[in-house]
Amino acid sequence: MDFEAENERYEPTEMEKLPANLPPEVEEGNIEYKLKLVNPTPFRIEHLVTQMKWRLEEGQGEAIYEIGVEDNGLLVGLTEYELNASVHTLKSMAQRLGATLTVLRDRRVEGEDREEERRALEILVRKVPDDQQFIDLRLTVLGNVDSGKSTLLGVLTHGELDNGRGRSRLNLFRHLHEIQTGRTSCISHEIVGFNNNGEVVNYSESRSVEEICENSTKLITLIDLAGHHKYLKTTIFGLTCYSPDFSMLVVSANTGMAGTTKEHLGFALALNVPIFVVVTKIDMCRKFMIEKTVTQLEKILKGPGCKKIPVRIDSEDDAITAAQNFESNRIVPIFRASSVTGANLDLLFKFLNVIPPLNKDRDKLAQRPTEYQIDEVFTVPGVGNVVGGRLHSGSVRESDQLMLGPFDDGQFQNVTVKTVHRHRLPCRLIQAGQASTVAFENVERANIRKGMVLVSTELIGSCLEFEADIYLLYHDTQICKGFQTTIHIGNVCQTVQVMEIKEKNAIKTNQKAQVIFKFVHRPEYVRVGSRLLFRQGSTKGVGEVIKVYPFTDFPTR
Repeated sequence: MDFEAENERYEPTEMEKLPANLPPEVEEGNIEYKLKLVNPTPFRIEHLVTQMKWRLEEGQGEAIYEIGVEDNGLLVGLTEYELNASVHTLKSMAQRLGATLTVLRDRRVEGEDREEERRALEILVRKVPDDQQFIDLRLTVLGNVDSGKSTLLGVLTHGELDNGRGRSRLNLFRHLHEIQTGRTSCISHEIVGFNNNGEVVNYSESRSVEEICENSTKLITLIDLAGHHKYLKTTIFGLTCYSPDFSMLVVSANTGMAGTTKEHLGFALALNVPIFVVVTKIDMCRKFMIEKTVTQLEKILKGPGCKKIPVRIDSEDDAITAAQNFESNRIVPIFRASSVTGANLDLLFKFLNVIPPLNKDRDKLAQRPTEYQIDEVFTVPGVGNVVGGRLHSGSVRESDQLMLGPFDDGQFQNVTVKTVHRHRLPCRLIQAGQASTVAFENVERANIRKGMVLVSTELIGSCLEFEADIYLLYHDTQICKGFQTTIHIGNVCQTVQVMEIKEKNAIKTNQKAQVIFKFVHRPEYVRVGSRLLFRQGSTKGVGEVIKVYPFTDFPTR
């Protein structure tokens, strides 16, 4: 982008202006304040480039520069000459690192004593990390049945508005009965790619997944989950297994927080997944009905069960500010959109483009031993057994020797990785946090199942019993020793039995306890520190694994 020419013709709208004052600059994070960058010395340039590199690392490949702003957040502004010189310096810094610049917002600052008008700029700096093809984020889509989740995803990923009867969702369905009923019953994946300028790359004719990945610097993987209560197990599995960076809760304007909407919201909050809301179908409701739905939503979010700050998104300025502050996990942005008219979808795209990667532990996890969680199993003609899943830690390459298990006897088997694919593209390496498919041989298809793992030799281990800190969200009476429930821990989903409740005889609603669980059917791979969900009928609870007992070493009671 030619910033000098761009600045000459750029006239910011009300929606694109920076707020009058910003919070003081903090040392951590990916936001940097610069008053001006006019003709810096070579030594100063080296320092600035190092600083930009650090800010990019803090933002997992994205940083935001506020030009014309003091460290205390005061917007001072710059003259036209100073602004052009500062942007030129910033551009040369970015080129040194192979990064790109995009102007997000512009602010005209009134000068004292009617002196020359001054301006401040907010610029997004983006550089794909050297070990990645693009910045990759995962977004799960939650909401009640018939709220318009699949329709919205069809519009976002294919660029064609809906006809009001769900035509856009047909591209997402995987089974005949889904097309016939219009209801999602399994987990489907779609992608939205953004280029250096923040433009969506999905919409050119006959663009394949491979082309989208190749032309994107930022890729959002949209994971569509089922809304019907009958498929609740599938929805919880998607939330726990895929470890999304954030979730989108879709609420229909004409029905409000109905059906499983509150349950889905509760599960996301229990797993500590940041969430934002999209109120759909505003084209078929009157304004008072939309306002009623949003007010109801705000009341629930502010309530003691959520303790969040709802923020209505009415402009691009709101969308950018919400994206920058989304990391705090305190605010819940609320969009009002239509898949038929396309109203406010541009604000949603702006939000998705600016939102930074929220998982700051990926670099640390990449240095640990390999742990790949299996959530899907295929047999591909000419290839053999292929598993799909997410790499929790470490890395996987072709020809790696890994251990597959646990099998029903708790043992692991040595396997060799044949090929690795991400988004249908072959790759030589995958790292922590990335979803992919892995092919290997010498194992019968009948012996591979969801819930197994591929791990390094030092992580081999299975358990029948484990101890967890739990919080019981709801139960009709009380939970005692011997109670059985379905538990979700990452990609593990199995029935467990309560073997012991420490220091208590029973647990009631809203109580905490340390509980020892035992898997009923087979041993599983469980990691200390994993979040868990358990459910049985109306019973629901959450917790964290604090101790794992090896398969042959049970606690004495």
